[in-house]
This record gives sequence, structure tokens and C-alpha cells, in this order.
Amino acid sequence: MSLTPSNMLPLGTEAPDFTLPDTISDKELSLTDISSDKATLIMFICNHCPYVKHINRAVVDMAKDYQSKGISFIAISSNDVENYPQDSPALMKENAAQEGYTFPYLYDESQAVAKAYDAACTPDFYLFDGEMKLAYRGRMDGSTPGNNIENNGEDLRKAMDFLLEAKPMFENQVPSMGCNIKWK
Repeated sequence: MSLTPSNMLPLGTEAPDFTLPDTISDKELSLTDISSDKATLIMFICNHCPYVKHINRAVVDMAKDYQSKGISFIAISSNDVENYPQDSPALMKENAAQEGYTFPYLYDESQAVAKAYDAACTPDFYLFDGEMKLAYRGRMDGSTPGNNIENNGEDLRKAMDFLLEAKPMFENQVPSMGCNIKWK
């Protein structure tokens, strides 16, 4: 495990389009199929990263709170499954069921989507407005495994609230940190 921060894609960047297999529904889904006209949260995660395991429950709770308000949630795993078989699509499907994901969990086998988003770590969060322009990128909150800070999604919840309330987005956005994406 190598602790890696987000690359912090420039705000205002348009969301790169993609079509990927959803390990939950076994269907090919495109960004336009699953994005929202209010806001769309794209998360680069995986099964085995301790930073993702640490936030899973809070992400599921956050999705339940904000999907009902019209925000779309999308999870993507881009890890090299040849060297990290615990992140395989079959195990992604099992993990999604076990964790209670209410959002697609897409598999980026070629890693092209992670590269298009300049994703660096798991978890890595990208919140796009209704026009699919990047409004927030960074951490979920200040909690990490073992630091005894409550995992409540404070930073990400604030960003989603600002978008829903049409407030100007705050500029102080702290990078997410986690395991590096396992590149081929």
C-alpha cells in the first residue's frame, strides 16, 4: 500500500464520457445513462483498499441521503486485477451486495477512464454539476483508518449541499488520500 493523494483535476473540467460494464447489473452503462441533471458523484474505489473499506458504510449512507435528492452516484474500479485478483469483477459484485451499494459499480479494465479523470488513489471523488462540469474534487472528510476522526462525509456532503442549493462552491478543497490505483 502506497499512500497517494488526489491529483486535483482542474475545477470546471467537463466529465470525460465513458461506457463500462456494471458488475452489479451485468449491463454496459454509459455516463449519460447514469448521470443526473442535478449532480453526479464519480468515485474511484476498489475492494481491497483499507481506505475504501474505512469509508464504505459512510458512502452507502451518503448515497441513500443524496440519491433521493437527485444526485447520481457512480463507483468505478480501475485496478489491475491480474496482480490484484481481490478486485476482480466477480468479487466487485459480491462486495457491492455485501456493502449494500445502491449505485453502479463499474469495471474499468483498460484503465482508460481512470486516466481520463486523472484519478490517482482509492478513494478518489469527483462531483460534477448538472452540466457535468467539475465542481468538487477531494476528500470525503478528514477521517482515515486509525486517526479517530468521525467518518461523516462532511466535506463531500457540504459540496453536494452547495450544488443542490445553487451556492458558489467553496474553493478550499482538500485532496483525497488512499492507496494508489494499481496500474498495469
